Amino acid sequence: KLKPLSSKNTEYINLLSQSGLNSIPLLKPMPVKSLLPNKSKSFKNVWLNLKRKSNIKKSDCHLHATLNQRLEAVFKLRHQHKVKTLCRVLKVNRSTYYKHFYSNPALQTCKNQIIRQYILQIYLDYDNSLGAYKIRRVLERDYGIQISLGRVYRLMNTMNLPKRSTEKPKFKSFIKTNELCINHLNQQFNPSSPNSVWVSDFTYIRVNGIFHYLCVVIDLFSRKVIGWSLSKHHDVNLTLQAFQKAYSARDKPSYLLFHSDQGSEYTAFAFRQALEACNTVQSFSRKGYPYDNACCESFFHHMKRECINRKSFRSLDELRLCCFEYINRYNSKRPHRAVGDYTPNEVEELYMQRLV
Repeated sequence: KLKPLSSKNTEYINLLSQSGLNSIPLLKPMPVKSLLPNKSKSFKNVWLNLKRKSNIKKSDCHLHATLNQRLEAVFKLRHQHKVKTLCRVLKVNRSTYYKHFYSNPALQTCKNQIIRQYILQIYLDYDNSLGAYKIRRVLERDYGIQISLGRVYRLMNTMNLPKRSTEKPKFKSFIKTNELCINHLNQQFNPSSPNSVWVSDFTYIRVNGIFHYLCVVIDLFSRKVIGWSLSKHHDVNLTLQAFQKAYSARDKPSYLLFHSDQGSEYTAFAFRQALEACNTVQSFSRKGYPYDNACCESFFHHMKRECINRKSFRSLDELRLCCFEYINRYNSKRPHRAVGDYTPNEVEELYMQRLV
Protein backbone atom coordinates (compact mmCIF):
# COMPACT_ATOMS: atom_id res chain seq x y z
CA LYS A 1 0.00 0.00 0.00
CA LEU A 2 1.22 3.52 -0.88
CA LYS A 3 1.60 6.00 1.93
CA PRO A 4 -0.39 9.28 1.64
CA LEU A 5 1.58 12.39 0.68
CA SER A 6 2.51 14.77 3.43
CA SER A 7 1.51 18.43 3.48
CA LYS A 8 5.03 19.55 2.44
CA ASN A 9 5.02 17.30 -0.62
CA THR A 10 1.58 18.62 -1.76
CA GLU A 11 2.78 22.21 -1.49
CA TYR A 12 5.90 21.39 -3.55
CA ILE A 13 3.75 19.81 -6.31
CA ASN A 14 1.45 22.87 -6.47
CA LEU A 15 4.46 25.22 -6.86
CA LEU A 16 5.79 23.15 -9.75
CA SER A 17 2.44 23.22 -11.55
CA GLN A 18 2.16 27.03 -11.21
CA SER A 19 5.75 27.70 -12.41
CA GLY A 20 5.11 26.10 -15.82
CA LEU A 21 7.98 23.65 -15.62
CA ASN A 22 5.82 21.01 -17.26
CA SER A 23 6.59 22.56 -20.68
CA ILE A 24 10.35 21.96 -20.27
CA PRO A 25 11.48 18.78 -22.06
CA LEU A 26 12.44 15.96 -19.77
CA LEU A 27 16.10 15.08 -19.36
CA LYS A 28 17.29 11.70 -20.58
CA PRO A 29 18.02 9.27 -17.80
CA MET A 30 21.73 8.84 -17.07
CA PRO A 31 23.31 5.52 -16.08
CA VAL A 32 23.57 4.92 -12.40
CA LYS A 33 27.34 4.25 -12.61
CA SER A 34 28.02 7.75 -13.91
CA LEU A 35 26.25 9.27 -10.91
CA LEU A 36 28.36 7.31 -8.41
CA PRO A 37 31.77 8.68 -7.32
CA ASN A 38 34.85 7.20 -8.96
CA LYS A 39 36.21 5.04 -6.18
CA SER A 40 39.38 3.99 -8.03
CA LYS A 41 40.49 7.59 -8.59
CA SER A 42 39.70 8.65 -5.07
CA PHE A 43 41.53 5.58 -3.70
CA LYS A 44 44.56 6.32 -5.87
CA ASN A 45 44.62 9.98 -4.82
CA VAL A 46 44.41 9.12 -1.14
CA TRP A 47 47.14 6.51 -1.53
CA LEU A 48 49.44 8.99 -3.31
CA ASN A 49 48.78 11.62 -0.66
CA LEU A 50 49.66 9.15 2.04
CA LYS A 51 52.89 8.32 0.23
CA ARG A 52 53.87 11.98 -0.10
CA LYS A 53 52.89 13.23 3.32
CA SER A 54 53.64 10.20 5.52
CA ASN A 55 56.27 7.60 6.14
CA ILE A 56 54.23 4.77 4.62
CA LYS A 57 57.32 3.49 2.82
CA LYS A 58 59.09 3.13 6.13
CA SER A 59 56.19 1.10 7.47
CA ASP A 60 57.08 -1.80 5.11
CA CYS A 61 53.58 -1.91 3.67
CA HIS A 62 52.23 -2.09 0.11
CA LEU A 63 48.92 -2.73 -1.58
CA HIS A 64 49.43 -6.50 -1.62
CA ALA A 65 50.73 -6.80 1.94
CA THR A 66 49.39 -9.33 4.40
CA LEU A 67 46.82 -8.41 7.03
CA ASN A 68 49.39 -8.24 9.82
CA GLN A 69 51.62 -5.93 7.76
CA ARG A 70 48.69 -3.61 7.02
CA LEU A 71 47.69 -3.57 10.68
CA GLU A 72 51.24 -2.66 11.65
CA ALA A 73 51.24 0.13 9.06
CA VAL A 74 48.02 1.57 10.45
CA PHE A 75 49.45 1.44 13.97
CA LYS A 76 52.67 3.23 12.92
CA LEU A 77 50.85 5.98 11.02
CA ARG A 78 48.00 6.51 13.49
CA HIS A 79 49.48 9.83 14.73
CA GLN A 80 49.87 11.28 11.20
CA HIS A 81 46.45 10.39 9.76
CA LYS A 82 43.10 9.37 11.00
CA VAL A 83 42.70 5.70 11.74
CA LYS A 84 39.50 5.72 9.73
CA THR A 85 41.33 6.95 6.61
CA LEU A 86 44.19 4.51 7.03
CA CYS A 87 41.84 1.59 7.46
CA ARG A 88 39.89 2.60 4.37
CA VAL A 89 42.98 3.00 2.21
CA LEU A 90 44.66 -0.20 3.37
CA LYS A 91 41.36 -2.13 3.34
CA VAL A 92 41.38 -3.06 7.00
CA ASN A 93 38.30 -3.20 9.17
CA ARG A 94 38.50 -0.81 12.09
CA SER A 95 37.08 -3.44 14.38
CA THR A 96 39.91 -5.76 13.37
CA TYR A 97 42.47 -3.04 14.05
CA TYR A 98 41.13 -2.18 17.52
CA LYS A 99 40.71 -5.83 18.43
CA HIS A 100 44.27 -6.58 17.33
CA PHE A 101 45.97 -3.84 19.34
CA TYR A 102 43.66 -2.84 22.16
CA SER A 103 41.67 -5.89 23.21
CA ASN A 104 42.65 -8.16 26.09
CA PRO A 105 44.19 -11.52 25.11
CA ALA A 106 41.94 -14.53 25.19
CA LEU A 107 42.01 -16.93 28.11
CA GLN A 108 43.45 -19.72 25.95
CA THR A 109 46.26 -17.41 24.82
CA CYS A 110 47.19 -16.66 28.43
CA LYS A 111 47.21 -20.35 29.27
CA ASN A 112 49.44 -21.11 26.29
CA GLN A 113 51.86 -18.42 27.38
CA ILE A 114 52.16 -19.95 30.86
CA ILE A 115 52.67 -23.42 29.36
CA ARG A 116 55.40 -22.04 27.08
CA GLN A 117 57.29 -20.82 30.13
CA TYR A 118 57.13 -24.28 31.68
CA ILE A 119 58.21 -25.91 28.41
CA LEU A 120 61.20 -23.56 28.15
CA GLN A 121 62.22 -24.31 31.73
CA ILE A 122 62.00 -28.07 31.14
CA TYR A 123 63.90 -27.79 27.84
CA LEU A 124 66.77 -25.94 29.53
CA ASP A 125 66.86 -28.19 32.59
CA TYR A 126 67.37 -31.27 30.41
CA ASP A 127 70.09 -29.68 28.23
CA ASN A 128 67.96 -29.29 25.09
CA SER A 129 67.58 -33.06 24.79
CA LEU A 130 63.85 -33.68 25.33
CA GLY A 131 61.22 -33.83 22.62
CA ALA A 132 57.50 -33.15 22.72
CA TYR A 133 56.64 -36.63 24.03
CA LYS A 134 58.96 -36.45 27.05
CA ILE A 135 58.10 -32.79 27.78
CA ARG A 136 54.40 -33.68 27.91
CA ARG A 137 55.22 -36.39 30.46
CA VAL A 138 57.29 -33.98 32.60
CA LEU A 139 54.51 -31.35 32.47
CA GLU A 140 52.04 -33.88 33.79
CA ARG A 141 54.40 -35.25 36.44
CA ASP A 142 56.01 -32.07 37.81
CA TYR A 143 53.45 -29.34 37.11
CA GLY A 144 50.15 -31.24 36.98
CA ILE A 145 49.35 -29.94 33.48
CA GLN A 146 47.51 -32.47 31.33
CA ILE A 147 47.47 -31.47 27.66
CA SER A 148 47.66 -33.37 24.40
CA LEU A 149 50.87 -34.24 22.61
CA GLY A 150 49.81 -32.23 19.57
CA ARG A 151 49.37 -29.08 21.63
CA VAL A 152 52.85 -29.45 23.13
CA TYR A 153 54.27 -29.94 19.63
CA ARG A 154 52.49 -26.83 18.28
CA LEU A 155 53.64 -24.67 21.20
CA MET A 156 57.24 -25.84 20.78
CA ASN A 157 57.15 -24.96 17.08
CA THR A 158 56.12 -21.39 17.90
CA MET A 159 58.95 -20.99 20.42
CA ASN A 160 61.88 -21.48 17.97
CA LEU A 161 63.82 -23.55 20.48
CA PRO A 162 67.49 -24.27 19.65
CA LYS A 163 67.85 -27.75 18.19
CA ARG A 164 70.38 -30.19 19.57
CA SER A 165 72.17 -32.42 17.06
CA THR A 166 72.13 -36.15 17.78
CA GLU A 167 75.30 -36.79 15.76
CA LYS A 168 78.72 -36.70 17.31
CA PRO A 169 80.63 -33.63 16.10
CA LYS A 170 83.79 -34.22 14.12
CA PHE A 171 86.95 -33.24 15.93
CA LYS A 172 89.29 -31.12 13.86
CA SER A 173 92.76 -31.40 15.25
CA PHE A 174 95.30 -28.67 14.81
CA ILE A 175 98.02 -29.86 12.46
CA LYS A 176 101.47 -28.57 13.30
CA THR A 177 103.66 -27.76 10.34
CA ASN A 178 107.13 -29.25 10.25
CA GLU A 179 109.72 -26.64 9.34
CA LEU A 180 111.98 -29.32 7.85
CA CYS A 181 109.25 -30.54 5.44
CA ILE A 182 109.07 -27.73 2.89
CA ASN A 183 106.77 -27.71 -0.13
CA HIS A 184 108.98 -26.66 -3.03
CA LEU A 185 106.57 -27.87 -5.73
CA ASN A 186 103.57 -25.68 -4.74
CA GLN A 187 101.24 -27.53 -7.17
CA GLN A 188 103.31 -26.61 -10.25
CA PHE A 189 102.53 -29.83 -12.07
CA ASN A 190 103.80 -28.86 -15.55
CA PRO A 191 107.61 -28.78 -15.66
CA SER A 192 109.34 -27.78 -18.90
CA SER A 193 111.59 -30.85 -19.25
CA PRO A 194 111.66 -34.51 -18.19
CA ASN A 195 113.65 -35.73 -15.18
CA SER A 196 113.22 -32.43 -13.37
CA VAL A 197 110.27 -33.20 -11.03
CA TRP A 198 109.24 -36.62 -9.79
CA VAL A 199 106.29 -37.38 -7.52
CA SER A 200 105.63 -40.50 -5.49
CA ASP A 201 102.97 -42.13 -3.33
CA PHE A 202 101.69 -45.60 -2.38
CA THR A 203 98.29 -47.25 -2.04
CA TYR A 204 96.66 -50.30 -0.45
CA ILE A 205 95.53 -53.33 -2.47
CA ARG A 206 93.86 -56.37 -0.92
CA VAL A 207 95.31 -59.78 -1.84
CA ASN A 208 93.46 -62.83 -0.49
CA GLY A 209 92.11 -60.76 2.42
CA ILE A 210 95.51 -59.22 3.28
CA PHE A 211 96.61 -55.72 2.34
CA HIS A 212 99.64 -55.29 0.10
CA TYR A 213 101.19 -51.98 -0.87
CA LEU A 214 102.07 -50.49 -4.27
CA CYS A 215 104.46 -47.53 -4.50
CA VAL A 216 104.96 -45.61 -7.77
CA VAL A 217 107.25 -42.82 -8.98
CA ILE A 218 105.88 -40.57 -11.76
CA ASP A 219 107.68 -38.04 -13.96
CA LEU A 220 105.46 -34.95 -14.00
CA PHE A 221 106.59 -33.82 -17.46
CA SER A 222 105.03 -36.77 -19.28
CA ARG A 223 102.99 -38.35 -16.44
CA LYS A 224 104.95 -41.56 -17.03
CA VAL A 225 105.33 -44.18 -14.30
CA ILE A 226 109.10 -44.63 -14.23
CA GLY A 227 109.43 -46.83 -11.13
CA TRP A 228 107.20 -48.98 -8.92
CA SER A 229 107.47 -51.64 -6.23
CA LEU A 230 105.20 -54.07 -4.36
CA SER A 231 105.54 -55.27 -0.77
CA LYS A 232 103.61 -56.76 2.14
CA HIS A 233 104.85 -53.97 4.41
CA HIS A 234 104.69 -50.22 3.99
CA ASP A 235 108.09 -49.17 5.25
CA VAL A 236 111.14 -47.31 3.98
CA ASN A 237 112.23 -50.32 1.89
CA LEU A 238 109.07 -49.99 -0.22
CA THR A 239 109.77 -46.37 -1.18
CA LEU A 240 113.52 -46.94 -1.55
CA GLN A 241 113.00 -49.74 -4.08
CA ALA A 242 110.63 -47.64 -6.17
CA PHE A 243 113.02 -44.65 -6.19
CA GLN A 244 116.11 -46.73 -7.00
CA LYS A 245 114.31 -48.42 -9.93
CA ALA A 246 113.25 -45.03 -11.29
CA TYR A 247 116.70 -43.53 -10.74
CA SER A 248 118.40 -46.37 -12.62
CA ALA A 249 115.80 -46.44 -15.41
CA ARG A 250 116.30 -42.70 -16.12
CA ASP A 251 120.13 -42.90 -16.23
CA LYS A 252 120.71 -41.29 -12.82
CA PRO A 253 119.66 -37.67 -13.51
CA SER A 254 121.07 -34.79 -11.49
CA TYR A 255 119.37 -31.71 -10.00
CA LEU A 256 116.09 -33.50 -9.37
CA LEU A 257 113.07 -32.46 -7.27
CA PHE A 258 111.32 -35.36 -5.53
CA HIS A 259 107.85 -34.62 -4.11
CA SER A 260 105.79 -36.82 -1.75
CA ASP A 261 103.64 -36.65 1.36
CA GLN A 262 104.97 -36.48 4.91
CA GLY A 263 104.58 -40.19 5.64
CA SER A 264 107.16 -41.99 7.71
CA GLU A 265 108.24 -43.93 4.61
CA TYR A 266 109.46 -40.70 2.98
CA THR A 267 110.72 -38.86 6.06
CA ALA A 268 112.85 -41.77 7.27
CA PHE A 269 116.57 -41.07 7.68
CA ALA A 270 117.59 -43.85 5.24
CA PHE A 271 115.37 -42.50 2.47
CA ARG A 272 116.47 -38.88 2.90
CA GLN A 273 120.11 -39.98 2.97
CA ALA A 274 119.62 -41.83 -0.33
CA LEU A 275 118.10 -38.72 -1.93
CA GLU A 276 120.99 -36.54 -0.77
CA ALA A 277 123.46 -39.01 -2.27
CA CYS A 278 121.69 -38.58 -5.63
CA ASN A 279 121.72 -34.74 -5.46
CA THR A 280 117.93 -34.73 -5.12
CA VAL A 281 115.94 -32.03 -3.36
CA GLN A 282 112.99 -33.36 -1.39
CA SER A 283 109.60 -31.61 -1.33
CA PHE A 284 106.63 -32.46 0.88
CA SER A 285 102.87 -31.93 0.71
CA ARG A 286 101.04 -30.28 3.55
CA LYS A 287 99.65 -32.64 6.17
CA GLY A 288 96.14 -33.81 5.43
CA TYR A 289 96.09 -32.02 2.05
CA PRO A 290 96.20 -34.53 -0.86
CA TYR A 291 95.81 -31.83 -3.54
CA ASP A 292 99.52 -31.07 -3.34
CA ASN A 293 100.16 -34.55 -4.76
CA ALA A 294 97.14 -34.70 -7.04
CA CYS A 295 98.92 -36.44 -9.95
CA CYS A 296 99.66 -39.57 -7.93
CA GLU A 297 96.19 -39.56 -6.44
CA SER A 298 94.72 -39.34 -9.95
CA PHE A 299 96.86 -42.25 -11.18
CA PHE A 300 95.73 -44.54 -8.35
CA HIS A 301 92.12 -43.50 -8.91
CA HIS A 302 92.21 -44.50 -12.59
CA MET A 303 94.20 -47.67 -11.91
CA LYS A 304 91.73 -48.94 -9.32
CA ARG A 305 88.71 -48.03 -11.43
CA GLU A 306 90.04 -49.53 -14.68
CA CYS A 307 91.90 -52.57 -13.34
CA ILE A 308 92.28 -53.31 -9.63
CA ASN A 309 88.64 -53.09 -8.52
CA ARG A 310 87.51 -55.35 -11.37
CA LYS A 311 89.58 -58.31 -10.18
CA SER A 312 90.31 -60.34 -7.07
CA PHE A 313 93.84 -61.52 -6.37
CA ARG A 314 94.86 -64.77 -4.69
CA SER A 315 98.60 -64.20 -4.54
CA LEU A 316 101.20 -61.48 -4.77
CA ASP A 317 102.36 -62.79 -8.16
CA GLU A 318 98.90 -62.23 -9.65
CA LEU A 319 98.90 -58.68 -8.34
CA ARG A 320 102.41 -58.06 -9.65
CA LEU A 321 101.44 -59.28 -13.14
CA CYS A 322 98.29 -57.11 -13.13
CA CYS A 323 100.26 -54.00 -12.09
CA PHE A 324 102.93 -54.70 -14.72
CA GLU A 325 100.36 -55.00 -17.53
CA TYR A 326 98.43 -51.90 -16.49
CA ILE A 327 101.50 -49.68 -16.05
CA ASN A 328 102.85 -50.72 -19.47
CA ARG A 329 99.47 -49.99 -21.03
CA TYR A 330 99.27 -46.69 -19.15
CA ASN A 331 102.68 -45.56 -20.43
CA SER A 332 102.43 -46.72 -24.02
CA LYS A 333 98.76 -46.93 -25.09
CA ARG A 334 96.46 -44.97 -22.78
CA PRO A 335 95.97 -41.30 -23.83
CA HIS A 336 96.35 -38.76 -21.05
CA ARG A 337 94.27 -35.60 -21.03
CA ALA A 338 96.82 -33.54 -19.08
CA VAL A 339 99.39 -33.95 -21.90
CA GLY A 340 97.08 -33.26 -24.83
CA ASP A 341 95.61 -36.79 -25.13
CA TYR A 342 99.02 -38.23 -25.96
CA THR A 343 100.52 -41.22 -24.22
CA PRO A 344 103.44 -40.55 -21.82
CA ASN A 345 105.86 -42.27 -24.19
CA GLU A 346 104.70 -40.12 -27.12
CA VAL A 347 105.22 -36.95 -25.08
CA GLU A 348 108.83 -37.87 -24.35
CA GLU A 349 109.46 -38.83 -27.98
CA LEU A 350 108.14 -35.46 -29.17
CA TYR A 351 110.41 -33.70 -26.68
CA MET A 352 113.46 -35.57 -27.92
CA GLN A 353 112.56 -34.73 -31.55
CA ARG A 354 112.45 -31.03 -30.68
CA LEU A 355 115.91 -31.20 -29.16
CA VAL A 356 117.28 -32.73 -32.32
